[in-house]
Amino acid sequence: MMDNFTYTGLPSRVIFGQGIITQLADEAEALGMSKALVLTTPQQKELGQELLDMLGPQSVGLFGNATMHTPVDVTNDALKKYRRLGADGVISIGGGSTIGLGKAIALHTDAPQLTIPTTYAGSEMTTIIGQTEGGLKTTQKTLKVLPETVLYDVDYSLSLPAIMSVTSGMNAIAHAIEALYAENANPVLSLLAEEGIRALIRALPIITKDLTHPGARKDALYGAWLCAICLGSGGVALHHKLCHVLGGTFNLPHAETHTIVLPHALAYNAPAAPDAMARISRAVGSEAPAVALYDIAKNSGAPTALRDLGMPEDGIDKSVAITLDNPYWNPRALDPTGLRAIVRAAWAGERPAPIPLNAATVR
Repeated sequence: MMDNFTYTGLPSRVIFGQGIITQLADEAEALGMSKALVLTTPQQKELGQELLDMLGPQSVGLFGNATMHTPVDVTNDALKKYRRLGADGVISIGGGSTIGLGKAIALHTDAPQLTIPTTYAGSEMTTIIGQTEGGLKTTQKTLKVLPETVLYDVDYSLSLPAIMSVTSGMNAIAHAIEALYAENANPVLSLLAEEGIRALIRALPIITKDLTHPGARKDALYGAWLCAICLGSGGVALHHKLCHVLGGTFNLPHAETHTIVLPHALAYNAPAAPDAMARISRAVGSEAPAVALYDIAKNSGAPTALRDLGMPEDGIDKSVAITLDNPYWNPRALDPTGLRAIVRAAWAGERPAPIPLNAATVR
């Protein structure tokens, strides 16, 4: 018999395919944009300029300084430009950094947002915004930051390098895995999560050998969209808490941190979430999915050790302390000894190992 559950679908318009960027101007107009501000990172300014050319008089300019972890000072600079130019909406092209900046602008101005993801990060489908100030990253959830329209154009993912494709894909898989055992897990999201994981696991090994493989790129973007829905409508647990702490405290790159931490967080929670683990095992095609995920990353050349990202060894205890100070809900209670073991293993780049379970650590 099925348990009681609650499912909340978020109001967003999604257009998926190849070559659909031709619909940009019409979709911007449908949102009431006549003076759109285009957002990019410094590395993607050329893409932003292409959008300005497509939009013509519907755009007022480009802000090209979106930054990882959405620093508050960068947001303030963007807000000044948005208001000075009299913009009436934002168009964000890029990954989580750019989409996060668009959300931050929307939080302060109620600006409509149109996003064009170029990675598999998934921020475009969520009501979550994370911002960093003074070395600490804080998050909140509000419908004010949910993008109204998302254009998933596969063409814009073809140039994503192989290792970045893997790390971004692992980031997406993390959204689905945690939705399977989150506090508000439900059967709708479980179906989406399993399918999203399966699609990405099928695609990533192919992409590492053939960057422009059309079927694999479609699979990966499709899987990332499903995983993003899980993040937007589901919940998060230990993995995301650790990544938020590590990213905000040590300024570690987002996708790479998720790639490294995911196998270890999964190994920690596995004994306390047997139903979720059954789905994850099916989707990954392995009875040891934590190890399988680690191997996919390692075999692709993606980072597997936090120390290689610049985290100091004395940051292990610091990150554990911050995590325990304000923990997210997790299917397995956070045991300081077990938590330190997985953070140390992630720091050193070791293969994930089971963390012994006792009755006191199960929710």
